[in-house]
Amino acid sequence: MKKHLLTLSILISAVAVAQPVRLHLMGGFANYTGDIQQKRFTLGQAKLVVSAGGTFNITDKIALRGDISYGHVGADDKKNTNAAVAARNLNFTSKIQEVDLMVEYDILSLYDHRLSPYVFAGVGIFHFSPYTFDSLGKAFLSSYSTEGQGLPEYPDRQPYKRTQLNIPFGGGVKYALSDDIHLGVEVGIRKLFTDYLDDVSKTYVDQDVLLNRRGPRAVELAFRGDEVKGSTRTYPKAGTGRGGVSKDFYYFGQFRISFRMNWFDNSTRGNRSRIDCPTNL
Repeated sequence: MKKHLLTLSILISAVAVAQPVRLHLMGGFANYTGDIQQKRFTLGQAKLVVSAGGTFNITDKIALRGDISYGHVGADDKKNTNAAVAARNLNFTSKIQEVDLMVEYDILSLYDHRLSPYVFAGVGIFHFSPYTFDSLGKAFLSSYSTEGQGLPEYPDRQPYKRTQLNIPFGGGVKYALSDDIHLGVEVGIRKLFTDYLDDVSKTYVDQDVLLNRRGPRAVELAFRGDEVKGSTRTYPKAGTGRGGVSKDFYYFGQFRISFRMNWFDNSTRGNRSRIDCPTNL
């Protein structure tokens, strides 16, 4: 992650000497959609995220943008209204550490208008590591092969990489409080190339195989339906569905404040003011 932060800093510094630069801070909620949280978009079970970054303008409307984000996502079957899902009794939490490089497009120029919608898209790198708690304490799930990942009996299920690429995209609205300070609110979605953000994707594997390869704790983490009060459920037959309902993605909803760094503006464009421009909304 330190390498990614250094790369982002170098990119911003390299262009800052020639282009108008704005630095921004953001904060809000993070959530995910997947097998444990099946609602497409919701504030239910949302957690916090904070971000920092910068933009440098190519034109009045187009800017390159780099962000660093840190937050959490998670969900618990117990909070699902579907009785069958609640009885499965799985849960997870994961930190999200992310670095993005994107293009941001303002629909209206904020040199001529105080209010403008905007959209953004690009490429990112994120790190995740789903974990849960049991009677022994905190357990990082990727090391237990709960669905047979990395076991020779399941060659089609490879261990999932916890640092991967994603595709961030979204939009929002900005308001120019002044030439130097902009306020905004945005929603950003992250398309993922893994279905294991929540460590749930396919089917239960053979109990004896999992026990022999990863031990009794792995079996207990793979199937937790027997922990529900009054439950008579036992470990399901191999091949029984464990996940697969929906592909994973996560999203942020954040407030944003940005500041123009005047000492970086060596171009006439960068020092342009709206004093002589219409005060359109």
